[in-house]
Amino acid sequence: MAILYLVPTPIGNLEDITVRALSVLKEVDLILAEDTRQTGKLLKHFSIDKPLKSFHQHNEHKQVEKVVELLEEEQTLALVSDAGTPGISDPGFLLVRECVAHDIEVQTLPGATAFVPALVNSGLPCDRFLFEGFLPHKKGRQTRLTKLAEEERTIVFYESPHRLVKTLKQLSEFFGSDRKAAVCRELTKIHEETKRGSLEELHEYYDSKGVKGEIVVVVEGLGRKS
Repeated sequence: MAILYLVPTPIGNLEDITVRALSVLKEVDLILAEDTRQTGKLLKHFSIDKPLKSFHQHNEHKQVEKVVELLEEEQTLALVSDAGTPGISDPGFLLVRECVAHDIEVQTLPGATAFVPALVNSGLPCDRFLFEGFLPHKKGRQTRLTKLAEEERTIVFYESPHRLVKTLKQLSEFFGSDRKAAVCRELTKIHEETKRGSLEELHEYYDSKGVKGEIVVVVEGLGRKS
């Protein structure tokens, strides 16, 4: 029976992988990987020997049809990203959509993702939130920030280390310098850090030091108080 499994992988600490995820990775015919080298290290750590096929944002459109053909041949496949849950700011959506169109079963396993622990650990309201992911780099960025400034729910962003200071400055300008926020960096890793404060305070803090690692920024919604 053809099944596509979406398998979350650890965002840092390898102990965060689930027993079910390991079981699926051991049983499938083929693993689709965002980076075969990165996934190869993970499989080696858990003594899993399975063939790997590259599937990332630069070849996703070309590979989707070929992957669907494999599934229609009754192969069982797993899709993994470098870290976290496939489809969340990583390749996955196009393949799932195509599988649904071809009536191919898709199962998404629960597991590691960066924004949930960051949101809960921020100290900001998490009963209602908006996951924004990465902001546009250039075109549409200011328009998006203007709209988000009126959002009442807690907002969650992903950001790269070399753009964090710029983003915090812009958030402070558009949302107000006193808006509460948290920057969560290197979650589950040795140098994990959560820094809380106003957007102005966070901008000053990170502007005065180098920034490394994977980053989640959580910002208080308009009119909401923690």
